[in-house]
Amino acid sequence: MTHTRTGPRRRAIRPRAVVVCVLLAIAVSGVCVVTLGTGDITLSPTEVVAALLGGGERTDRIVVLDWRLPRVLAAVAFGAALALSGAIFQSLTRNPLASPDILGFSAGSYTGALIVIIVFAGGYAEVAVGALLGGLLAAALVYTLSVRSGVQGFRLIVVGIALAATLGALNTWMVLRADIEVAVTAAAWEAGSLSTVTREQIVPAMLAIAVLLVVLRLLAPLLRHLELGDDTATALGLRVEPAKLALVIVGVAFIAIVTAVAGPIAFVALAAPHITRLLLRGTALVLTATALTGALVLTVADLAAQHLWRTPLPVGVATVVLGGGYLVWLLLHEIWRTRS
Repeated sequence: MTHTRTGPRRRAIRPRAVVVCVLLAIAVSGVCVVTLGTGDITLSPTEVVAALLGGGERTDRIVVLDWRLPRVLAAVAFGAALALSGAIFQSLTRNPLASPDILGFSAGSYTGALIVIIVFAGGYAEVAVGALLGGLLAAALVYTLSVRSGVQGFRLIVVGIALAATLGALNTWMVLRADIEVAVTAAAWEAGSLSTVTREQIVPAMLAIAVLLVVLRLLAPLLRHLELGDDTATALGLRVEPAKLALVIVGVAFIAIVTAVAGPIAFVALAAPHITRLLLRGTALVLTATALTGALVLTVADLAAQHLWRTPLPVGVATVVLGGGYLVWLLLHEIWRTRS
């Protein structure tokens, strides 16, 4: 078994995890090349790669670099962010159903963004701040209502489901009360779409996600300790509640960034960690593999949403279909495993 040094300790790297990460990276790259070459103007993989490297025809470079690349980059970055957010909350609660969608954090981010759009007629920067504050306030509310001698996973999920339902009703009411033009824009954005993502939006979003990745990398040892249980983590000298709070803030920030740019995109945060566990054949998640799985899920979903139907659909519709089907399979699989 190979090892890598992480400070004074040495942490084992599973060969299977390395292979899975390499294969996932290849799959993500392949889907991106296919997406960049698919559309009204069809390009071969060779032409796409040449355009990415600055060569090829001028028209090819315009199509690839200006028209399609921002959307593809958004799918990769946002898929990774959603998957890592889901992994954080599933690890903290030690519950496979925990995700920002279920816990109400996505709904909170959407509420914050809606308030900025409808009440203050804010632009992209203001919407981003509103989404972040809304998600953090929802997380704070769930966290506060769930605390009873520490955060309990089941209690957190029950409170989160109740808050998500409440915020969902509030969001619907705000859209119905808004002016028709604003309501149409908000309703379309609610489905979760990458079609309107621009270079001016994706660059700061990717920079923010990169910063969060660095922070999460620093917090990863805390997450691994928390996966062992609160008692074990405390015995190892970890301050459990501050560590959980820091990880919750990072997870909500991932969701808020995605929501501010593309709207709420469902099920990726729920499904990607499960798929990663199946690929790794273990319960311990490798964050790199999780991020790559999320990127693959969202890029495939966006490719399907663009080209499988006569009229392109928001990517959120495709993720609901794919994620819903996967959730049904997962529930049936768990029932079959329990009975056997």
